[in-house]
Amino acid sequence: MKVIALEGPSYAGKSTAIAHLRQQGIEDRVFVSDCYVDHIGHRQDIPPVRTASAAAQLAAFETFMSIEGLRVRRALAGAKPVVLLDRSVDTLLAHAHALDALFGFDVHHQLRDRLQQLPFLRPDHTLYLDVPAELLSLRRKAAGHTATEPDYFLHEPGFLDQTRDYFVSETHQLVSREVTVLSADATPPEVAHRVEALITSWKR
Repeated sequence: MKVIALEGPSYAGKSTAIAHLRQQGIEDRVFVSDCYVDHIGHRQDIPPVRTASAAAQLAAFETFMSIEGLRVRRALAGAKPVVLLDRSVDTLLAHAHALDALFGFDVHHQLRDRLQQLPFLRPDHTLYLDVPAELLSLRRKAAGHTATEPDYFLHEPGFLDQTRDYFVSETHQLVSREVTVLSADATPPEVAHRVEALITSWKR
């Protein structure tokens, strides 16, 4: 089973790309799993993106890893040769890396140790959609979302810089075996076609 993950900041184009792939019938031969938060039925049950403490960050990790366990079971039950993930466990580690850098939580190493005790899907390939912060802000505004919303923290410069660093810097050891950085500053449909081309080549 080959595992491919899509990563990148909020509004990078991951969901648009996956929706495009679904329209092309990819689920006939690929198991597709949506982002962690899409598996949580009630918005109030989603852990905050800006946790208030190290303990809260550890608890959020456990919540998302319970969803990861569900992904593993469904992927195995689907018995398809390729799995496509909207975000992977590297998202959880990148988030912790950013909060450690910004607030000194010092939980990233704890989460890495905990990860080894739990079932998870290790990507063979990760495609990181790289988008400038200014463009992310424009996309967010075009969608009608304002800076007063709680998840705006995901677009704060410090958080964006640290999470991007986790994926593109060679100093970090990712869970994924291989990472490709794709410039995603084109229109979402154009990005979706670029993603489709890469994923098609990786499936072979």
